[in-house]
Amino acid sequence: MYTGLLHTHSSLRYLVLLLLLVVIFKSLTGFTGKKPFEKTDDKLSLFLLIFTHLQLVVGLILYFVSPFVQFNGQTMADKVTRYWTVEHVFGMLIAVVLITVARSTSKRMTDPVAKHKRLFIFNTIALIIILAMVILIPMRNAWAV
Repeated sequence: MYTGLLHTHSSLRYLVLLLLLVVIFKSLTGFTGKKPFEKTDDKLSLFLLIFTHLQLVVGLILYFVSPFVQFNGQTMADKVTRYWTVEHVFGMLIAVVLITVARSTSKRMTDPVAKHKRLFIFNTIALIIILAMVILIPMRNAWAV
């Protein structure tokens, strides 16, 4: 079960990152070019939301069956255990919240340029957090050895 969840979680990340990059690019060109908010823009942000939440559900299940997640006195002392138990999940939850807020608040807006801008800002911050959680933090921990 653990291996299947891990492969699913690892595979979904590429789809989430691809959708995130596409939504960021489309929203950037949309608000800088003052373009209308089209049906494809809405669908892309919806698919990003769906796959992000699917990734979250798989990640949370994986969190509770992972041998790397431990709740004991040594959790915060060990860099790898702390990363998987606290840092990764906390950062990713923030990113999921930002992607969700971007979608839900932009849907209520009427100005198409404001919709594009909202999607761009929130999703870009989410991307930065995701990249920090999967690249920068593990690299920092590796260098500190």
